[in-house]
Amino acid sequence: MSTAQPTTAQAQPAAEPSSKQSEFQVVREDEYLAPFEPAIKSRTEKFKQWIDTIDRTEGGYEKFSRGYESFGLHALPNGDVRYREWAPNAVTASLTGDFNGWDREKNKMTKNDFGVWEVVVKATKKGQLAIPHNSKIKISMTIPSGERIERLPAWATRVVQDVKVSPIYDAVFWSPPKSEQYQFKNRKPPTPKAPKVYEAHVGISTPEAKIGTYKEFTANVLPRIKDLGYNTIQLMCVFRAIMEHAYYASFGYQITSFFAISSRYGTPEELKELIDTAHGLGLTVLLDVVHSHASNNSADGLNHFDGSDHQYFHGGAKGRHELRLFNYGHHEVLRFLLSNLRFYMEVYQFDGFRFDGVTSMMYTHHGIGTGFSGGYHEYFGPNVDEEALVYLMLANTMLHDLYPGTISIAEDVSGMPALCRTVAEGGIDFDYRLAMAIPDMWIKLLKDGPGDEGWDMGNICFTLTNRRWKEKTIAYAESHDQALVGDKTLAFWLMDKEMYTNMSDLTERTPVIDRGMALHKMIRLITHALGGEGYLNFEGNEFGHPEWLDFPRVGNGESYQYARRQFNLIDDHLLRYKYLYAFDRAMNTTEDKYQWLSSPQAYISLKNESDKVIVFERGNLLWIFNFHPTNSFTDYRVGTDWAGEYEVVLSSDDVEFGGHGRVDKSVKHFTTPMEWNGRKNWLQVYLPNRTVQVLRH
Repeated sequence: MSTAQPTTAQAQPAAEPSSKQSEFQVVREDEYLAPFEPAIKSRTEKFKQWIDTIDRTEGGYEKFSRGYESFGLHALPNGDVRYREWAPNAVTASLTGDFNGWDREKNKMTKNDFGVWEVVVKATKKGQLAIPHNSKIKISMTIPSGERIERLPAWATRVVQDVKVSPIYDAVFWSPPKSEQYQFKNRKPPTPKAPKVYEAHVGISTPEAKIGTYKEFTANVLPRIKDLGYNTIQLMCVFRAIMEHAYYASFGYQITSFFAISSRYGTPEELKELIDTAHGLGLTVLLDVVHSHASNNSADGLNHFDGSDHQYFHGGAKGRHELRLFNYGHHEVLRFLLSNLRFYMEVYQFDGFRFDGVTSMMYTHHGIGTGFSGGYHEYFGPNVDEEALVYLMLANTMLHDLYPGTISIAEDVSGMPALCRTVAEGGIDFDYRLAMAIPDMWIKLLKDGPGDEGWDMGNICFTLTNRRWKEKTIAYAESHDQALVGDKTLAFWLMDKEMYTNMSDLTERTPVIDRGMALHKMIRLITHALGGEGYLNFEGNEFGHPEWLDFPRVGNGESYQYARRQFNLIDDHLLRYKYLYAFDRAMNTTEDKYQWLSSPQAYISLKNESDKVIVFERGNLLWIFNFHPTNSFTDYRVGTDWAGEYEVVLSSDDVEFGGHGRVDKSVKHFTTPMEWNGRKNWLQVYLPNRTVQVLRH
């Protein structure tokens, strides 16, 4: 989803806290929420009821969320293999596979009162598993109609596909000998104060026209991410390409096996090595998780798993839009989803999650065909799926309680109030939300105009800073959405006419390239500085990747030509991509030093529409942007609250960033004690056109 969240005055905190002494802090701080306190109370009470039920029936969510240890296939110490599966509609069930010649009579399962089937396959030879590692398996069931159905185990941790034989996946029993199991070597790094997220997709992370691997990503991409100054990796953003999915061109949106990582890129042990290596580099690793829906596939997915329409999902129309919708009010569905999160935290050592499609979960209309104006009535009432909200509260609470420092990010387009406040305060307990209005603003400006000579400085600043008080935001100028075929990245909107002909230092610097490179740097830095408490970039965008992203499909002849990232371009020192890469690195390393993302929101002292100049203070730094396309200003007076001496610590016009070198960074600037633009002091600087300079106090 890429629709903008509302940018309305109501999305800001009330000027005065509510006089009503609500039990919820979010209501006490925002009087506009007072009429909707009953809805907040209702979801909070249902959350408490689920906690009580889980405590009473399961011994707490610590045990409840370890379903992956009891369900699915597990090797026992004596070589036996136990298999458990929840399939209440099935009349009979048996485990079949290579190990028993696919005989449905040999390993019949027994069913308990809760609809859980179980069988133990006995080892026949000492020291050998009853089911060999990497052998194919299925569960075969009969249903009340008498029909026999065969499914992949819902908790399968490894599924593979041989497209030469069939598009349908096969489940295999993944239990390598101990000598072949990856052993984690590195401790998890401390949780970053402010995440600088590199959004990446393993399959496209190679310059070659092929599917990249976990090993290639570990060797070739992790060092670049570290070099660029990012402290967090997000695998795989909206491409959702870690959990197994049937169709590569779906970008992983249609999950079939929730506990199986994609076999396209390698083995589970190789993904563990990737994450462990990232930890060794000090990088936090997040997984993009899709709990908003599942694939329609039945042969290799959860749909009609036990022959019913309502096992994991709501039955009938309520359980469908384009895909299948989970029933978050069911005990066993909660076990499945919460255990799914624990599985990736425990087995693969991920550090947190970016929850995809949160808007689709929170509303019965799923955000389809619905615009959000920012009126609070849109966030409460009959259009809200309270069961889904309670699931998100349970998931976030569990993660934060069991794994302090875990990062959870919500992809919400609606602007739901209190999404990033704790349950006790009246919220949903996410740590961050994505600032989805910001990339939409930039693309709209570049696509629909006006040209940058007509940009509204006030509107840009408003959109960048319009976020809810005490709710952290991750800002981004562009993501995977803009990289996909059918849209354009910032670099393409700015320079597509000449990116294939004039990005070499051996060619003349044209007005198109000069403007494009200048604005690319300015747009990204002002988003980094003003937009939130975290920052995100999609791989390749940092250096202005010259091509869109398009996965192999019938419409492009199953080509991998555009399903790749050409990192080789920044290694060619004759090309200008290296300048944008260097500036991106400088942004992040400067933030490491001055930590503006974890500083209070900026004070903007100037939004001059005629000069196209924006000035603000954040992180003990004075930021000065001159967006004017032609006018440079000598001795331009800017206000600051901090008296004393200043020096330039970052300038987009440096030659090493592809600039013209017009800013002399050796010059010291001194303040004069006189009010200017509402600040206590002023100083004077030279402002070249289309540049930004950042001054340290």
